[in-house]
Amino acid sequence: MDENVLVTLLVETLYLIIKVSAPMLIVSLVVGLLISIIQTVTSIQEQTLTFVPKLLCIFLVLMFSGNWIMKNITDYFTYLCENFSVFIR
Repeated sequence: MDENVLVTLLVETLYLIIKVSAPMLIVSLVVGLLISIIQTVTSIQEQTLTFVPKLLCIFLVLMFSGNWIMKNITDYFTYLCENFSVFIR
């Protein structure tokens, strides 16, 4: 396997990981920020308060974007399997 092919596969794989994890990470960041603002305004200093809303929001994001995530992962896996002979040279 040529070094260029290996680097290209590595970049594509990392890009796919970032692309499919971005919806959950962004929602978690936004919900955490909103809960932190609410905690600051109301002077509630409970550390575990953000856990349940984040969990519920991430679950909803997975429900709505799970099909898209799975399609991206299966398309990439299909691409890897179809070009396996090219990669092992």
